[in-house]
Amino acid sequence: MKMIKGLLLLTLALFFPVLLVAQEEADSAGLNITNPASIVDEVIWVVGDEAILKSDVEQMRLQAAAEGIRFNGDPDCSIPEQIAVQKLFLHQAAIDSIEVTEAEITQNIDWQINNWIDMIGSREKLEEYKKQTISQLRAELHDDMRDRQMVQKMRMKLVEDINVTPAEVRKYFKDMPQDSIPFVPTEVEVQIITQQPRIEIEEINRIKDQLREYTDRITRGDASFQTLARLYSEDPVSARNGGELGYTGRTGFVPEFAAVAFNLTDPKKISKVVETEYGFHIIQLIDKRGDKVNCRHILLKPQVSDESIKTVLERLDSVAANIRADQVPENLRKQFITVPDHFSFEDAVSFFSDDKKTRSNKGLMATSPERTGRNTSKFRMQELPPDLARVVDTLKVGQVSRAFPMVNDQGKTVCVVAKLKSRSEGHKADITEDFQVMKDVVLDKRREEMLHQWVVDKIKSTYVRLNDNYRDCKFEYQGWVR
Repeated sequence: MKMIKGLLLLTLALFFPVLLVAQEEADSAGLNITNPASIVDEVIWVVGDEAILKSDVEQMRLQAAAEGIRFNGDPDCSIPEQIAVQKLFLHQAAIDSIEVTEAEITQNIDWQINNWIDMIGSREKLEEYKKQTISQLRAELHDDMRDRQMVQKMRMKLVEDINVTPAEVRKYFKDMPQDSIPFVPTEVEVQIITQQPRIEIEEINRIKDQLREYTDRITRGDASFQTLARLYSEDPVSARNGGELGYTGRTGFVPEFAAVAFNLTDPKKISKVVETEYGFHIIQLIDKRGDKVNCRHILLKPQVSDESIKTVLERLDSVAANIRADQVPENLRKQFITVPDHFSFEDAVSFFSDDKKTRSNKGLMATSPERTGRNTSKFRMQELPPDLARVVDTLKVGQVSRAFPMVNDQGKTVCVVAKLKSRSEGHKADITEDFQVMKDVVLDKRREEMLHQWVVDKIKSTYVRLNDNYRDCKFEYQGWVR
């Protein structure tokens, strides 16, 4: 199929411009196919076996305008070039079997949407501005977010072996003019205690009963799995495909889901209800190929009540008060043979926090390399979840916040107490105090040089065809025009 697609695109490319006209309109109106006014869309570049349409460029232009992004040089040239470079990385990612899990995609979509909500003020205002529901936004973002993460992982793999010595860092900055020394933005280190509000058993039973009812309807033949997934699944991305997830390896699923999906053998049978960190599922096998499985699922998420959130916030406020007073909570005293004289934030983390990522690190948060390109406990304010950033911005170093609700990476509401461990105000980098920052500057330069050369070399070995209108462009990379 891919070979046929490649031959088709190659054939199209040889007869630029390609005019994609609605057939019924052309037939009924007697349109002249060579008339530019009749063009619905146009293939402007072909990279390998992938086409870049004029509509792709316009979509990126509109998105950039909405987000205040500016392009170097002529946007008519730089935008299609950026799309073409992305396709080179995606092609290499496919060759190297780079995988992005649905969990990673979902986390980054949630992060993007939460940032939009923080910028615009509310979910309702975001939906009004975008003229789409949150579910529709999630579905629309899915493929683009997957491709972004694939490109990011491919770039990281290509430069993973690059390093620089302290001597190289000092030499790089030795003769640099003062106005070229990098500015280090304000950074904070944050510790958190989190607890997830309890979901009432009645709500869990309601969700399970609903999924069992779907299973019965499918088994009786009253409805297909695909139809019910499209109508009711709360995974908007797979719902539009009838719940289908595509061929995925075991590591592409969370463990609880994988354990059931890979043990299914009969496509006619539906799994029992499966609980994961995302909610409750029923699963249907479609096919197995080697170490990958293709299945459908329907996801339902139990809702947390306001009363449950309020209960946890009050509990954590009590814990925060004990931290400030440096006193062991009464409900913990019986667990000690000798009651300690002190009760720190770190002690509270070990006794009360539900967060697996931070609990073993005394509550200290760390950045995600996939999202920020750095692996450190120091966050820039814009890298923090919006709800957390608002609270942290009001704290002094060492201060413990009141409890507050926050949406986590899984899109779930959790209750949080935060402590500002450290805050470094923005300043010009100093080789003694900010060596790691300055090392990162040199590393980034080396990596970008390597990636630039990789793209140039990749262009040479990849079939490229572009519309004559782009042949006079001043491109960032050499080799597009042949």
